[in-house]
Amino acid sequence: MGGVTAPLTVVPDLDDLARLVGNGNAVVLSGAGLSTDSGIPDYRGATGSLRRHTPMTWQTFTRDPRGRHRYWARSFVGWRQIAGARPNAGHRAVAALQDAGLVGGIITQNVDGLHQAGGATDVLELHGGLDRTVCLQCGDVAPRAELDLRLREVNPGFRPEPVDDEVNPDGDVELPEEALDGFVMVDCLACGGGPLKPDVVFFGETVPPDRVAAAYAAVCSARSLVVLGSSLTVMSGYRFVLRAEKEGIPVAIVNCGPTRGDDKADVRVDAPLGSVLPALADRLAR
Repeated sequence: MGGVTAPLTVVPDLDDLARLVGNGNAVVLSGAGLSTDSGIPDYRGATGSLRRHTPMTWQTFTRDPRGRHRYWARSFVGWRQIAGARPNAGHRAVAALQDAGLVGGIITQNVDGLHQAGGATDVLELHGGLDRTVCLQCGDVAPRAELDLRLREVNPGFRPEPVDDEVNPDGDVELPEEALDGFVMVDCLACGGGPLKPDVVFFGETVPPDRVAAAYAAVCSARSLVVLGSSLTVMSGYRFVLRAEKEGIPVAIVNCGPTRGDDKADVRVDAPLGSVLPALADRLAR
């Protein structure tokens, strides 16, 4: 009689969401909230990263060599957790809905590659991907794993203790300032001297116009736009909700907590994605 009963996971009424997605040709817009169950924190949720640290900005990375060095030292340590993250039930449910022909394209604000790892295809990475690097001098794009091997070779003894165990959404961890001098960074192999940057869009950086145009085209050709795990605080994602509204395309938002787009939503579900999406896929993707 002393046993502890695990709390029940309560799945909200999904009828409206199921009807919308069941019409087919839904385009998904996903945010950081979809990856929190994989161990990657979001920026603005209850435990969001912005509550604890200032994310790397384009201006700092390109104009401040010390700031760039700090990012790469922290990212060298944080990359282990990003590379080891695995897709969760929400990612797999989106892939199942896509495989069933109900979800078309996926626009993701995430840079972790977990949609693809979960089986999804036709994924437009709005903000790029941490699994690649780009040279700021010659533009060469290379696998992040290649850089990691090079950094391991030149930093055999660099094993600082992070301030905490949590990786930030932009792929780095908090390190003591005094640890930074022990880190050695390498340059681009293709041109022999260009500084490297993760192939992601930092805060303050502009998303490439052709990528934005492709996302708009996907939204405008959809029967519905389904927002998953995004607060829509920044215009980078919110603009697609505005475009859907303008085009008369219904919008569904599934997110824990309020979003900037709530008054634009035809369907609103405030519940954990790890509960909602598997239940939705179980209902529609059999």
